[in-house]
Amino acid sequence: MALADIRQPSDLRPLTLPQLDALAAEIREFVVSAVSETGGHLGSNLGAVELTLALHRVFDSPRDAILWDTGHQAYIHKIVTGRRAGFNKLRQADGISKLRQADGISGYPSREESIHDFIENSHASTVLSYAYGLAVARDAGQSVDRRHIVAVIGDGSMTGGMAYEALNNLGHSGKRVIIVLNDNGRSYAPTVSNLSQGALSNKLTDIRLNPVYVRRQRKIEKWLKDLPVIGPQAERGMEAFKAGVREFLQPPAFFEALGVRYIGPIDGHDMEALEHAFTAAQQRSEEGPIAIHVITQKGRGYSPAEDDDEKHLHDAPKFNPATGPSKSVPTGYTEAFADTIVHLAKNDPRIVAITAAMPGPTGLIQFQEQFPERFFDVGIAEQHAVTAAAGMAMGGLRPVVALYSTFLNRAWDQVVYDVALHRLPVVFCLDRAGITGDDGPSHHGIYDMALLSKVPGMRVLAPSSTQEVEQMLKDAIVLANEGPVVIRYPKGVARTVDAADVGSGLTARKLLTDESNTVCILAIGKMVGASLDAAALLAAKGIMATVWDVRSCAPLDQLMIDNAASHRVVVSVEDGIREGGIGMTIEDLVSHATGAQRPNIEVLGIPKQFIPQAKPDAILSRLGLNAEGIAATVQRLVNQ
Repeated sequence: MALADIRQPSDLRPLTLPQLDALAAEIREFVVSAVSETGGHLGSNLGAVELTLALHRVFDSPRDAILWDTGHQAYIHKIVTGRRAGFNKLRQADGISKLRQADGISGYPSREESIHDFIENSHASTVLSYAYGLAVARDAGQSVDRRHIVAVIGDGSMTGGMAYEALNNLGHSGKRVIIVLNDNGRSYAPTVSNLSQGALSNKLTDIRLNPVYVRRQRKIEKWLKDLPVIGPQAERGMEAFKAGVREFLQPPAFFEALGVRYIGPIDGHDMEALEHAFTAAQQRSEEGPIAIHVITQKGRGYSPAEDDDEKHLHDAPKFNPATGPSKSVPTGYTEAFADTIVHLAKNDPRIVAITAAMPGPTGLIQFQEQFPERFFDVGIAEQHAVTAAAGMAMGGLRPVVALYSTFLNRAWDQVVYDVALHRLPVVFCLDRAGITGDDGPSHHGIYDMALLSKVPGMRVLAPSSTQEVEQMLKDAIVLANEGPVVIRYPKGVARTVDAADVGSGLTARKLLTDESNTVCILAIGKMVGASLDAAALLAAKGIMATVWDVRSCAPLDQLMIDNAASHRVVVSVEDGIREGGIGMTIEDLVSHATGAQRPNIEVLGIPKQFIPQAKPDAILSRLGLNAEGIAATVQRLVNQ
């Protein structure tokens, strides 16, 4: 049976093992070809082919809930649940349409797409909590049709504290949940990938999957417990013996210390072994939560992805399948940050860099290579990263925390009360700020300015060019002496400007002047380029405009505010959430800075809604945040 014949999970069940091997090879070819045309997550999905096929052959989705953490390993799940035709529009603008298989698809599971998708899970370490909640509802009779709950979690996601909190709850409650730990050895290797006792460990796994062994074990334990006089001591002795065996033979015994039974490790590319383990887990599910540890190879079957140790291809751009994705990237904000932090660290031994499992995408690989003892990748643990930075700052260091904007949301409490409350010299460099595009609503970095600008003592900077990134990082190390500083910038190519066009400190820069004081545009970060283009469009129609590069969003430059208040029309432009954003603060300050004649003010920004995936420029255009949209807004206000 060919891939084209697989329209639903039940189509997999009649296949023989040789047929499944052939299907796995065809799926890998399809994924490489599809991702090469659209971009997407490559290595994680190539490694999860056999695992996904086995899950869908043993479990009955959607009656059984198969949950994915993180969702970027779910492409194969999408293929076998009838969405193969949508991969030609993977992560594209028309990618989400309620249960319509002919449309394009999201890069993550989506409840809008399929009844087989229970959660949109692109932020890691959450799936075990979802599983616990679903199990509670099932056992309360609210979802009686859901027989098994299967949570697939990657080794990287297991570094997040939320995963441990959920494991503790699952073990304590005894809820029937099957946990599949997909371990590709990239992040979690020191803990669970040590197979030095391979044959012995595998034999022990075979024994523990045997239901006859399990039944006999229970009988022996009951017999010991019921012995007269010495029963309790004998039972405790047996538990101590078992614990000692686990500690010697199975390094990941911490699962069982939390009350979660552990099986593994199992070859994640051996269909027969996977199905045997999953079937046994079904039979033993009444005993409570069970973790099945599966070893997979990230990027399997495609050498460029297999060799990608630095996560350059974690989220691959379009590429030639014959040669693989290129590791070269155009000069942008991330690259400017990468070069600048290395340069600064050479002259300042206090500077250390911290990230949360994203050294490559945030631009810290070069820093890691040159200063390994000053580089800290804490795993998918943003809360820990921020508070650890606070401790480092207390000890006299100058920590630079590099995260995606959307992921800093997970550490809000730590930013406010562990860093800002103590006025600590921590610099936050937030990549992927604003509209990010392909990864959809969970990845847009649109809340950072609105939230962080409300924190007492926090300085929030937004560069509009690569040169501004360099200058702001230099300034931030000094400004941090008085408390935390945030530098937020988008993904992609950045403007380049002459040295004379670079600002400094917390001051704004006036880029164009309208001598008639008719129009003033206050632009933030990436929006500066669009605003200058809008000014050119307006000039062609005889409307001149003053244009400011805001630079410092918190605090705002009073000179800029006073100048804006002298104009008849004021427009602020930001790629952050409009409500409660920087533009509304500008509007308030400008209104109070004027006399009787209040300017006609309009605030442009991101509306309060979840924005599906599309290319960033297309989204910004739709929201009126491109040159044409800004010019149209100004012209309307002038005409009024």
